[in-house]
Parts: sequence; C-alpha cells; structure tokens
Amino acid sequence: MDSPHSGPVRLAMVGCGGMARHHVRQILKQQETTRIAMLCEPSPQAHQAMTEVFAEAGLPAPPNEPDLTRLLARHAGELDAAFIITPHALHHVQARACMEAGLDVLLEKPMVMSGEEALDLMATRNRTGRLLVVAFNGSLSPRLRKAVALLRSGDLGDLLTVSATVWQNWREITADTWRQRPALSGGGFLFDTGAHMLNTVADLAGEDFVEVAAWLDDRGAAVDITGVVMGRLASGALVTLNACGETAPSCASDVRVFCTQGILRTGVWGERLLVQRADQDRLRPVRAAASLGAWDQFVRVRSGRMANPSPPENGLRMARLWDAIRASAAQDGAPVKLDNELL
Repeated sequence: MDSPHSGPVRLAMVGCGGMARHHVRQILKQQETTRIAMLCEPSPQAHQAMTEVFAEAGLPAPPNEPDLTRLLARHAGELDAAFIITPHALHHVQARACMEAGLDVLLEKPMVMSGEEALDLMATRNRTGRLLVVAFNGSLSPRLRKAVALLRSGDLGDLLTVSATVWQNWREITADTWRQRPALSGGGFLFDTGAHMLNTVADLAGEDFVEVAAWLDDRGAAVDITGVVMGRLASGALVTLNACGETAPSCASDVRVFCTQGILRTGVWGERLLVQRADQDRLRPVRAAASLGAWDQFVRVRSGRMANPSPPENGLRMARLWDAIRASAAQDGAPVKLDNELL
C-alpha cells in the first residue's frame, strides 16, 4: 500500500497476550523493515510480560496506550500499520477503526464473528483503500498456496470430496481463559483452533458452501468442545469436518482432498503437502517454497512484492460457513442453506 513514510513500517501492536508476544519476538528480528512504535494493552499483567520480551532483545518497550480509540486519535499519523491480536469479539470493531484511521491491518484469526461483520470489513477496506490480511497459518503457508494452485489448475481433475479433522486437548489448556467465554470467543474449539480447519478447507475449495448440517457438543462447558459438520459446495462437491477439543495432549490435523484424477493431503496449518496422481500408487511429498512468518508476508504484500495470500474474501467465506454451522447446530443438525450474495 502507498504510504508517505519511506522508512521501516511503523507498527502498533494491538494486544500483548501470549500469541502477540510470540509474533513480537519474530518482528524484533526484522528491525530493518519494522519498528514497533506503540503498544495497546489494557491488562497490566500482559503489558508487563510484553515489556520483558523487549528487555530480552535489549530494547526499551514502546509507549503503551491502553485505549485504542485514544491511540488512533493521538498517534495514527505516526503509524503505518496495526497488528491486531485480541479476543475474537473485538476484531471487527478494532480492524475497522484502524483502517478508518489510515492504517493497514494484519488481523489475527478468526477474522470476525459473522458474515455480516466480514462484509462490513470488506466495505471498510474498499472505502479506505487500506490493506487487510488475515493471519491464518494455512492461507499463509506456501504448501497450501501450492495445493490451491494444483487444485485450480485442473491437474488433479474435478473436486469430489474434502475430509478434514483437527484435534487438541483444548478444553484443558484453555480452561479459565477468555477462549471459553462465549461473549469474547464467539464459540469454542471449532471457532478457535478449529477455525484453522474452517479457513483452510474454504481456501482449498475456492467456492461457496451452499448447504451445511452441523452438530456441536459442549460436554458441559460454556462453549463447543466437539463438533461434526457436513457441507455441500456450489459445484456439488461434499465436505466433512471433524473437530475434537478434548483428547490426549496433542494438537494436530489432517486434510484429504479427493479429485477425479488425484488425491491431495495437507493439514489445517499447511504443515504438509502430498499428492497422489492417477498413475501413481501412493501419496508423495510435493516441494514448496520455505515458509515465511505472518508479519514478513504482510510487509511483502504491503510493498507490492507478493499478492495477498489471506484476503478478507476468504474470511467472508469462512464466516458464512460458521454462521451456517451455528444455525444448523441450534436446530439439532437440520440442514441450512446459505445465501452467498454480496449484500
């Protein structure tokens, strides 16, 4: 995106939780391209933990303005971009505010809570001309981008079915956190770790879901812990999604895409890529470019060196899928038809 500032990207970190601290450790290794200029964190504990990350790198922590509205009102002209890593329910209003203040945005997953919010962010993106990239590991993975290219090329034939599974001892490790509070999380395992599965399958499919049936089980918790989804795509291809958030200590996934002339295997984070073609007897690894971090890719997209691998259009497709999953689960699995018009 065009910017009058020619030096390193001046970044505001919105949120200083554990995932934000992970990203900051990587960003601090890229000071030739990025300067973290501001923090926005209302929790004293999270802010203190972030200052320790800067101290580890031998750097002073940037100023912290706990209120995003004040930060943008007073400092937007000193900033180029925002990296938003906050509870899911805050993403929509915070991303919109940052784009309206003239900042480009890298937004942690899931993009928003609903299709309506997704459409609003896309409208804001279009109106302001700002950049919006969603930090989904899958869409940002070179392996997944290679998988998408293979599927779109027709080299594997027509898409028939997609089967995806993700599992983790999520209930245990997120106990007593905002991730199990519906007002902040918008859902449970399927909308948190499982959001990677929803996004990656939507990205691989490259087309809208037209019908969905879903069952969610909270197993006595405040949010869903397990879930099963069946879907039909616009082309007629069929999709099954399985999410288990209460199992042995682990965090893993598997995605299989079956086409008329081949089989493709990957993971919800793009952690592998194997293909079996019609004239082969087994799945074989496919080479892809080395993975780049979320922020590094955002900087490259912003400078015009690469296309946006995770645009809000895919976030809209995933958000509409989540809307349909919730609607069907609320009706004990009754099929729900999706209206995919751009309102």
